[in-house]
Amino acid sequence: MPSIELAIFLQFFIGLIAAVNPIGIMPVFVSLTGHMTPEERNKTAITANVAVAVILTVSLLAGQLLLDLFSISLDSFRVAGGLLLLTIAFSMMSGKLGEDKQNKQEKSESISREQVGVVPLAMPLMAGPGAISSTIVYGSRYPSLGTTLGIVVTIAFFAFCCWLLFRAAPIIVRFLGQTGINVITRIMGLILGALGIEFIVNGLRVLLPGLA
Repeated sequence: MPSIELAIFLQFFIGLIAAVNPIGIMPVFVSLTGHMTPEERNKTAITANVAVAVILTVSLLAGQLLLDLFSISLDSFRVAGGLLLLTIAFSMMSGKLGEDKQNKQEKSESISREQVGVVPLAMPLMAGPGAISSTIVYGSRYPSLGTTLGIVVTIAFFAFCCWLLFRAAPIIVRFLGQTGINVITRIMGLILGALGIEFIVNGLRVLLPGLA
């Protein structure tokens, strides 16, 4: 496999880590599954990450179709996605975990639901607008069959890694503490902000060539 494709997959994988911030979501996972048995908690973790893989894969495969349906250019969507990533990044760097992904109404509705694996864990906390927009941008930017399959594999590997983290969530949360999680969240926010700026610059370079 050419090294340039490996670089694409690695960049996409790192972007997903920054957009989803699975370590920062672990305290939410622990609190939502605190009343469950270990078997139920593991089942919830599997459900959440399978749902994330499905949501992101559908976004990857149908993203360009949606753009064409609404006559939206890739570069316009890239700028919009970059602005969205910047918004989420600023929230993460200010320590507002999850508030940018789940509003109060969604949070209150999710409390009464037994199946928290899909809502709110998979959607909107993990497969939120930032992760979905990043996936659509990469899928539209690299539309070849081989690269698309590689991105699907990357999504599956990302979901598997998140599942491993959730399996060890109680231990990791206890070890890191809230301060450690806040530090990691801010670092992920910085990476996500840089990725958002890259999206915006690449989009504006095509939309406004006079600025280049």
